[in-house]
Amino acid sequence: MAYNDLRMDNQWLPFTPNRSFQKDPRVFVAAEGMYFTTHDGRQVIDGISSLWCVGAGHNRKPINEAIKQQLDTLDYSTAFSVSNDKAFRAAEMIAAMAPGDLNKVLFCNSGSEAADTSMKVALAYHRARGEGHRNIFIGRERGYHGVGFGGMSVGGIPANRKVYGASLLPRVDHLRFIHDPVKHAFIHNVEPVWDEDLLLELENRILPLHDPSNVAAVVVEPVAGSAGWYVPPQGYLKRLREICDRHGILLIFDEVITGFGRLGTAFASDYYGVQPDMLNFAKAVTNGVIPLGGVVCTDRIYDAMMGAHGSAPDHAIEFFHGYTYSGHPVACAAAIATLDLFREENLFARAGEMGPVLGDAMHAALKGLPNVIGVRSFGLAAAVELAPMPGLPGKRAFDAFMDCYHRGVLVRNAGDNLVFAPPYIVDRAQIETMVGTLADAIKRLA
Repeated sequence: MAYNDLRMDNQWLPFTPNRSFQKDPRVFVAAEGMYFTTHDGRQVIDGISSLWCVGAGHNRKPINEAIKQQLDTLDYSTAFSVSNDKAFRAAEMIAAMAPGDLNKVLFCNSGSEAADTSMKVALAYHRARGEGHRNIFIGRERGYHGVGFGGMSVGGIPANRKVYGASLLPRVDHLRFIHDPVKHAFIHNVEPVWDEDLLLELENRILPLHDPSNVAAVVVEPVAGSAGWYVPPQGYLKRLREICDRHGILLIFDEVITGFGRLGTAFASDYYGVQPDMLNFAKAVTNGVIPLGGVVCTDRIYDAMMGAHGSAPDHAIEFFHGYTYSGHPVACAAAIATLDLFREENLFARAGEMGPVLGDAMHAALKGLPNVIGVRSFGLAAAVELAPMPGLPGKRAFDAFMDCYHRGVLVRNAGDNLVFAPPYIVDRAQIETMVGTLADAIKRLA
């Protein structure tokens, strides 16, 4: 179908200014490696791994072939009371990569579903242990955990919450955000050191207010991705782990963005040396090719859930939760091929090597430019923060996003931040092109 034959008045685009899009449509028709092809035949560098997903680059033949073979073998089977061989193999591979005793994988289809799943597991786990009164969740300001009502409730991005009001979960509180725009405006592959303890508020206000015995779980992103790539203070996650342990509170890491290589390790949990009780994943697990998400739980959680039903008949279901497409055989085949490809090409290590290259380029090219108030780089991702236009928050970054797109580079605008998170296969020349194009856009629009 030719581009001119496309009718674009039926699709309602997500997280998109649709009125603006209709005036200037941006349509991809093909992709290969680091590049998209647009409807008008231009090449655009995928500077964001298509929303943090495509770690191995586009159109990877081993993944495509695994999907084709699976379609010819077993296209779909229900996950209720039966399963399929690829789901078992994918779960085995993911559990082997996860730290410590994170060994039990509950599959779903997205990061949003993973967030809600992990929260339901937390409630069911405490109930199984005779502590059903633990039903309070603690998230963090500007955190993102998808768009389900559970994830939005523990999430802390105001625009994602303000329309839904009383429909959000009532028993939720939020930690302070992890960024100081004055003292830590410029971060390059280091954890910022704070003069104050950001978690004192958790110990001295939030937990006493609710009583720790009522708290089910703390849910955080190890690095705040969707808000604009914000790095936690040095020692923050280890201290959070200690506080949760002291009070019997579960710690849930949302690694939908940081999982599968973005920091140069399998998970941010590995990078920081902190094991959560549950780990949410999605996105890069299939290289973005087919939706797949999940939650990896500790053996302790699984055993408690099974043990609570020890006196029940064998046919009794222990956890009333799941999705039609949980452990979809084609998605799991894609995950197996993706994880094999990551290993065979040593792509996590490559991400770790290219991260400082991206960071060096961002800080060298953008620091001191008009309206730039901060640059943050950590792992293979980096963000530049722009001063907002008076009365028009986000417009300066959106204009820069559009300018870059029309000059062949896809960058992610998030509020007044512009973020790069390229596939792990990115090379130095492509990084120079990406960052140079963004720098020129910022200067042009000053």
